[in-house]
Amino acid sequence: MPTVVVMDVSLSMTRPVSVEGSEEYQRKHLAVHGLTMLFEHMATNYKLEFTALVVFSSLWELMVPFTRDYNTLQEALSNMDDYDKTCLESALVGVCNVVQQEWGAAIPCQLQSSDSLDCLERLVDLNNGEGQIFTIDGPLCLKNVQSMFGKLIDLAYTPFHAVLKCGHLTSDVQVFPRPEPFIIDEEIDPIPKAINTDLEIVGFIDIADISSPPVLSRHLVLPIALNKEGDEVGPGITDDTEDENSANQIAGKIPNFCVLLHGSLKVEGMVAIVQFGPEWHGMLYSQADSKKKSNLMMSLFEPGPEPLPWLGKMAQLGPISDAKENPYGEDDNKSPFPLQPKNKRSYAQNVTVWIKPSGLQTDVQKILRNARKLPEKTQTFYKELNRLRKAALAFGFLDLLKGVADMLERECTLLPDTAHPDAAFQLTHAAQQLKAASNGTSEYAAYDHNITPLQTDFSSSSTERI
Repeated sequence: MPTVVVMDVSLSMTRPVSVEGSEEYQRKHLAVHGLTMLFEHMATNYKLEFTALVVFSSLWELMVPFTRDYNTLQEALSNMDDYDKTCLESALVGVCNVVQQEWGAAIPCQLQSSDSLDCLERLVDLNNGEGQIFTIDGPLCLKNVQSMFGKLIDLAYTPFHAVLKCGHLTSDVQVFPRPEPFIIDEEIDPIPKAINTDLEIVGFIDIADISSPPVLSRHLVLPIALNKEGDEVGPGITDDTEDENSANQIAGKIPNFCVLLHGSLKVEGMVAIVQFGPEWHGMLYSQADSKKKSNLMMSLFEPGPEPLPWLGKMAQLGPISDAKENPYGEDDNKSPFPLQPKNKRSYAQNVTVWIKPSGLQTDVQKILRNARKLPEKTQTFYKELNRLRKAALAFGFLDLLKGVADMLERECTLLPDTAHPDAAFQLTHAAQQLKAASNGTSEYAAYDHNITPLQTDFSSSSTERI
């Protein structure tokens, strides 16, 4: 989840703070110190987070766009000037523009702001109570500022480490972004449900069987390599390039179950069903960013015994070996799950759209072009004709059917002497079918009825026709 840090640079932040010692501090110095602490933590433990820095007074300015380069963010903290009065509304407008321009309106972002308590409380209220306010305990000093930012880090930016298990195989992994607790609305006394740190794989299933299920959230699964002494060597950022390269070389020589699982799922075209807790499941799968790069991803299903209706209850799924016969068939040409409905969904097929007159005109012209090339374009002609017919019936546009029928009859009268005799028969047949459908009462007006080509005795040889 991207983070936007909003820093107040009004004159109120230049007020001095009484700190023990000879050095004088201002309020903005304490804020910079706390943000530096946050950026250093994220650079080491939360390096995949995209972060932007916005400063504001009566106006706003984007100091650093969304980036993972925390050195740039820390350098920007030391290059901020002082401006006039505080106006949080302008900052919120700027944050909205920055977020929508980079991520759109569907991606939630974390907003970290320093402002008066009244303004922050109103922000939380406007966000339906979602959010939290951190205050300094005790006097305003460096130690208490560090303690406050430490609470923020523990709540929102602590990496989620877990153990991925499959039988006797295990692997230490980091899940990013960290999974948030889920609250079930149907419960009388809702209690947030958090996933376990032990992610146990309970089975595997074909991608075609699970299709594209609804999920609560998606996360990246990264392996954490351990050396022989049990110390972590990744993921993370080291200050020395040589130490980083040597750590990566050590990690590359140690077998890792997470890497094995990722490669197997990618090659076999399967997903792994993982259990997070009682009656809470999800799936692990390989997702490609490009032709050469892919990542191991984890998606969380909604808690419950039957998160995906077409699979049934998760507790009742079992291995293929328990079945009397292979449910996928001997040639692996069927599925035991009712994934595909008999009728295509309206959103799963191409639909005819006539919002503008040009769309209708294009469809009619396509039919007339194919009509002039009969009988070579017989199949295409009837395909386009049936598509227009079904759309007209669905919209109740029966006058269109009569109009197209008149056009086909006119095309029949304009056929040249060299035209194939079958063309006249097909045009007349299609016109009659459309006129019958335009009445709206005959069997030819049924939506599922298709106009089929007229069977004639003509062959392609002109001598046989004579």
